[in-house]
Amino acid sequence: MTATRDQRPAEATLDFLRSAFPPEWRESALGREAVAAWEAENRVVLPEPYRTFIAEISNGSSLGPTGDGGLQPLGWLPGTWPDLGPRQPGEPFPLQAAWVWEDDEGVDPEDPRIDAAYNKGSVVLGSEDGQSFWLLLTTGPRRGEVWMVADVGAIPARGDHAWGFEEWVRRWHAGDDWWD
Repeated sequence: MTATRDQRPAEATLDFLRSAFPPEWRESALGREAVAAWEAENRVVLPEPYRTFIAEISNGSSLGPTGDGGLQPLGWLPGTWPDLGPRQPGEPFPLQAAWVWEDDEGVDPEDPRIDAAYNKGSVVLGSEDGQSFWLLLTTGPRRGEVWMVADVGAIPARGDHAWGFEEWVRRWHAGDDWWD
């Protein structure tokens, strides 16, 4: 595995996540054993508090921060996800900073880094406007951050000072300058 287990989140964090996703909107939690099995199969340890959230609270929700269909269950892909090869959550995420490849004149549309930004070192949290996708990074120096990847580039959720899963949910839940 590429990362060690993070410390369990504070109970206040878990209480907030429970309140942000009412029970009637939650999918069944996976349980610790199922999460550990998924992690072993994908050679990665999921970042907290997302790991505890899907194990104990909810493995996805039709309500949530993503614009199209809510929070995706672990390992699922939105229907509009591009077919760019196999997902590899345990492989290194290829970027350390935002990259708008659409504006990068030296980039060929077949650049392998584009496929890697979609498929390596992350789990898909959901989609926004069909062709933009929220990712939770699972590897690398920016592990635990939420990023958006789209056909034009990849950027951390809210710039270089990216949000983790809890902050991403808090901003959505509060309506606090969500993504503007």
